[in-house]
Amino acid sequence: MKIAQVAPLIYDIPPDKYGGVELVVYNLIEELKKRGHEITLFTTEGSKIKVNKYGITDKLIGKDQKTIKKYEFIEAIEVLKREKEFDIIHIHYYPFSQNWLFTLSLFETPFIFTIHYNLDLSGLKKLFKLFPHLYKVPLISISNAQRKPLPNANYIATVYNGIDVNKFPFEKSKEDFLVFLGRLGFEKGLAEAIKISKKLGKKLYILAKCSDPYEIEYFHKYVKHEIDGKNIIYVGEVDFNEKVEYLKKACALIFPIQWNEPFGLVIIEAMACGTPVFAPKRGAAPEIIVNGKTGALVPARKIPKFMDENLIENLVKAFKKYIDKINPEDCRKHVENNFTHAIMTNNYLKAYQIVIDKWKELKMFFDPIKIEKSLCLLA
Repeated sequence: MKIAQVAPLIYDIPPDKYGGVELVVYNLIEELKKRGHEITLFTTEGSKIKVNKYGITDKLIGKDQKTIKKYEFIEAIEVLKREKEFDIIHIHYYPFSQNWLFTLSLFETPFIFTIHYNLDLSGLKKLFKLFPHLYKVPLISISNAQRKPLPNANYIATVYNGIDVNKFPFEKSKEDFLVFLGRLGFEKGLAEAIKISKKLGKKLYILAKCSDPYEIEYFHKYVKHEIDGKNIIYVGEVDFNEKVEYLKKACALIFPIQWNEPFGLVIIEAMACGTPVFAPKRGAAPEIIVNGKTGALVPARKIPKFMDENLIENLVKAFKKYIDKINPEDCRKHVENNFTHAIMTNNYLKAYQIVIDKWKELKMFFDPIKIEKSLCLLA
């Protein structure tokens, strides 16, 4: 099959350090190549993956939204120019970048979207209401929880993110420290992770991206004064090898998210190393973590509250209850059985075929003349 993979332009593929979506795209492409499919990637100019590439621009991390939207539009044009070269076009998409949705009526080739973010955005809901044909866009959700804000969209399948478990060394003997991995910001819960580690009397290593203005503000407001270099240790943004070293040695990953995260790649990365994950029942976490076996899930408010004492206390209690009962081998097996890049690729290929088989029917909904007429009637 000739497949176009269209990536966001924020980070290179594979990413040097932070970049979960880009790592997922990389894993998918590598597995598709291994199976003999012909892949073309639309990506950043700095991407080093060995595949046919169309570089659109340098990575856009840190750029303003106007610049990002400009290059996403250019990317859409480049894909449209070459669409006849492919059997299917797979677009990896952030819902707050809506340029892709305005180009759909121009495509002749089957396409499918994977949305890599929470869909609970008022602007996205309004857009679907204003343009009803968007409810026919073939979508892949990365968890069942992700679907809840837009339940009537055209979900072809849920395909969980997958990793190459062979790159994550299993470690049964753990050291007596906790790890936090992610970016800085209210929704990731680092301030809560620090409080939890203090209550447990455990050392906490913080592996976190801190480059965007809101991340820097969060760091100075809630993190900097907590760092002592002895018990609360700020490591910063790390590359893949450094990340794996911390994950495999930690006794647990603390994941006190304050939003409905649609997947959480770090959860399966930690479990692949045999490291349990402690998290609230939010977003996709209940679909990934087996309570009491690969970590623990604790009750959480419907509307998150900063430094929620109940959440913090529940995670502390769960750690004490389960940490000595969890077998690292169960964590590893759970990932091997459910979240490998091979399983992910199998499910994507099934979804591709569904769209290709239904394309004649689907394409009718994206006729540009019909869409234009319907919009004129709405006006």
